[in-house]
Amino acid sequence: MPITILIADDHALLRQGIKRILDFEDDLEVVGEAEDGQEALARTLMLQPDILLLDINMPGLTGLEVTKRLHEMNSPTHIIALTIHDSDNYVLEMLKNGALGYLMKDVEPDVLVKAIHTVNEGNAFVYPQLAERLFGSLKETDDVEQMAKDMWNEGRSERLTAREMDVLQCIAKGFSNQDIGKALDLSEKTVKNHLTSIFHKLKVNDRTQALIYVLKNKIITLD
Repeated sequence: MPITILIADDHALLRQGIKRILDFEDDLEVVGEAEDGQEALARTLMLQPDILLLDINMPGLTGLEVTKRLHEMNSPTHIIALTIHDSDNYVLEMLKNGALGYLMKDVEPDVLVKAIHTVNEGNAFVYPQLAERLFGSLKETDDVEQMAKDMWNEGRSERLTAREMDVLQCIAKGFSNQDIGKALDLSEKTVKNHLTSIFHKLKVNDRTQALIYVLKNKIITLD
């Protein structure tokens, strides 16, 4: 079964351009379009696509409002923001409202396709350059250990280990469990164990809540 997609943007040319890109992928199917927020909400509820590619600034309801309403309705559709805004606040608000992905409109086609697959699996995906700016690069082990100590100082009940901080950074980059395993030379079972421990220590339920926490509290520092 292909991954079904609804494209919501008030610019027809952009919708058509995205559709042409996605039509080249055998496992992706665009099932509808919407040109304003009200239509995006209505068509998502009617069609129940796997993925909603959603602009933030639209007539009627904004992308933030559409995302919040769908989340409150327990819609099964996963939402990816596709926007010109690279503000940290927009990223945080969209994730808080229930989005799993955040992309810029100048994204490369292969990154868009990767984001769709990642989010369809229930994993968060933030535009790579934006994620790099937000989270920085963890090159020194001492940096990771210091961040783990900072987690403790922030009032968490238990301290994250350096390895758990590595896994947390991979989550921020939208890595799947398999990707994390390859990047850190861990088995998928070990990755799952680390994720369970991270969620417990951060007092969150899933990857998205963990990502929101590190964004809000700037646990992973900027370069």
